Formats: sequence, C-alpha cells, structure tokens
Amino acid sequence: MKSKVMIVEDEALVAMMVEDMLDDLGCEVAGSFGAVGDALAWLGGEDPQPDGAVLDVNIGGEMVFPVAEQLRERGVPFVFATGYGDLPRKGFESVEVLAKPINVGQLRVAVNKFRPDE
Repeated sequence: MKSKVMIVEDEALVAMMVEDMLDDLGCEVAGSFGAVGDALAWLGGEDPQPDGAVLDVNIGGEMVFPVAEQLRERGVPFVFATGYGDLPRKGFESVEVLAKPINVGQLRVAVNKFRPDE
C-alpha cells in the first residue's frame, strides 16, 4: 500500500521536486499546499487523512506550526523541511528536520516511518 503524504511548501519548484521524489519512493501525494490556510482547510475537510507530511517551516512568512499541531493531534507523523540552520520550533523539538535542498536518502528514511501497516 502506498503512503499518502501531504506537502506544505510555498515554492512551486521545490514542491514539484518533493512530489517527484515521493513518487519515486512509491508514495502518493495526498495534497500539496502553498499556504498554511489552505493546508488547514484541507485537513478540516472530508478528504482522508494523510499517512504523513513534509512541512516547510516558513510558508510565505507564516510559520507552519498550526498545521503541525493539527497533524500531531490526529497522530499523523511529519517532518519539517527548511533552508534555515536553526529554527524556532518550541513544542516540536523532537520532530525530524530535513535540510533543503532535500536529500532523497533522508526523505526515504522519513517516509518509511509514514508507511501504513500493510
């Protein structure tokens, strides 16, 4: 069964790159969002929950933490992705951070944790 992965990334080219890498890793993109509000609206809708998520930390100047909180409340695993070295993530210190540009090997390790029980 393919893992369904949510992407929150405001840079279209980076989002497409992550989508391609996820596809190569045998995952399905459950939804890709360039704004925090859009991601929150999708999570609050009728669509099935993702198995995991890759969240850019800074989405057009807005922090992604409200999305991370919703995912955590639902028990959905996620990783952060950032081009910043040190980032403020109070309450999310234990969440894995992938450095940009995202390395496919690191992404593989992360999404293997998202895989639903077969």
